[in-house]
Order: sequence, then structure tokens, then C-alpha cells
Amino acid sequence: MSSYTWVQVAEKAAFAPRDGAGALVFDGRMWLLGGWNPDDKANFPKICNSEVWSSSDGQRWNLENPAAPWEARHCAGYVVHEGRMWIVGGDSVQGHYQSDVWNSLDGITWERVCDKAPWGPRALHHTAAFAGKIWVMGGQTIPKHGPVEERFYSDVWSSEDGCQWTQIAHGLPWAPRGMIGGQVVFQNRLWMLGGGTFETPQRPDRVIYNDVWSTRDGIQWECHTAAAPWAPRQFHEIAVFDHQMWVLEGYTHSGNRIYCPESGNRNDVWCSSDGIHWAEVPQSPWAPRHAASVFVHRDALWLVAGNNMTSDVWKLIRNDHCS
Repeated sequence: MSSYTWVQVAEKAAFAPRDGAGALVFDGRMWLLGGWNPDDKANFPKICNSEVWSSSDGQRWNLENPAAPWEARHCAGYVVHEGRMWIVGGDSVQGHYQSDVWNSLDGITWERVCDKAPWGPRALHHTAAFAGKIWVMGGQTIPKHGPVEERFYSDVWSSEDGCQWTQIAHGLPWAPRGMIGGQVVFQNRLWMLGGGTFETPQRPDRVIYNDVWSTRDGIQWECHTAAAPWAPRQFHEIAVFDHQMWVLEGYTHSGNRIYCPESGNRNDVWCSSDGIHWAEVPQSPWAPRHAASVFVHRDALWLVAGNNMTSDVWKLIRNDHCS
């Protein structure tokens, strides 16, 4: 395996600390969208906000829009599709479910293309851009946030325009789950790496996974391993960098000891070229966290903020590419 080095680009960036912020690379810049910080009432008066920040170098961050027209949210769906940035659904912490879809050419002006997608209500869904479409997979309802019937999804929806949606599969072989940040499209396949379900009245313990699945069409799924060497986790980030798939940080929960004997935030980093064999990049210098924002930009894998509530910025560089 190639060797890699973490570099701290900023100890305290211009934006307020947050977790669950959207992370997109678009038009040569990294874009940070919204986020959650309930202890910061000044910057997050509704627990979340709808700020839009961008940076080309990770050091200087510009506030492009202090209050975008989409409702404050975090841990939503974020993709780049058809030359635009997209926000696909949201969460339930505002007391209801956000099943709207928005896009933008510049991060400043946003257009709502769908007010109520047919896959709602759901939160914590996994979202990706793949094969010319936007995909929404899994997720669940959280009755303590939004009072609807308790549901856990193992289905797949897709759309070419963000407005017209088609359910292409349901009752899939992977267990219902969500809480997966980022996306992995690798070797012409769409991948599902770990994840889990949030506690509800009927399922008071979280369930978390470390299985690895992929598909070419969203209908037929292949399980590459039922138990990867990285610990089961949720609220982790996934990405494709340096011709490999990556799994970073996240949260493990001991409520269901069948799946994980430990609990807490993580700072481990793993990579794989096939989804079966995984190698750990050791000794991450940044503090354990979950729900960070991860980018692939300028030949580096970037890790920004997260639930340790610092606005730090780090990048991982392959050693023969260091600059």
C-alpha cells in the first residue's frame, strides 16, 4: 500500500464548528453546506443553519450565502449532478421531515425543483450521483423528532432531474440503514459501506454494520464482505481517492453487542481497491469524531470539522505527491 501523510491546513477555519455539513467539490472549490451545532445559539439559532461556505485551498473560506432559501438542516443528501450542486432531502430535527430537493449553479442562488419527493418522510438516507441519476437509498423515520409511523428503509429511488422519482427496488438484501456520509462510485459500481439505524421507541438500541455491498443498476446487489476489518460504524464518511475506496472516522455504539463491543467516536482511516481487502492508514493526528465533512480535492483527501465541534481542516496526501 502507498504511504500517506496527514497535514493540518487550518486549526480554526472561518466558519463556526459544526457537524453533518454537506461537502461537495464543484467548480474548483470545496463547498460546505449547512450543519448542526445546538450549543452555538448565535450561529445556529435553529440548531442547524443554511450557510454556504467555499474554499479553494482549505485555509481561506468565503461565506457565499449566510442564509440560503432551503430550511436549515444537516446530514442531508448532497451530490453534484448535471453541472449543479444538489441538496436532496434533509433531516427531522426541525420537528418535521424535509423531502424537498434544491440545486444551484453558484452556491448563492438556489432553485427548489421538488417540494415533496415521493420517498418521504425519511431522514439519514444515503445519497449518490451515479449513472446519470441521483440516487436515494435507505434511511428511516425518527418518531421522537417527527411524529410519523416508525419505518426503516432498504429501498432505492432514482431521478434524472430531482423532480420525477422512481422507486426501482425495495426489500433489498442489505439491512435497512443510513447515516453514511459522502459517496463511493468505484469501478462502475455504486457502493454501500457500513452504516446503521438510529434508536426509536420500538428499537431502542442502535444497530450498526461493517458489511460492504455494491451494485451496477441499483436492483441487483453483491455482498463483497459481511464483516470488513474496520469496526462497524455510523455517521462515518466514505470517498474515492487515489484509485481506492476510503472509510473514515464515525461512531460505534455498544447498544447491540452482536455488532460492536465498543462505543464512541473514531479516528481510524481505511482504504481498499476491491471492497474485500482493507488496509488501515495508521496514526491519524486529528481528534476522534463523527459526521465530519470529507472532500476529494487537489490530489488530496480532506477532513473538515465534525461533532468534536472544532473548525479544523486536514488533508491526506500520498507521500510521493506531497506539496
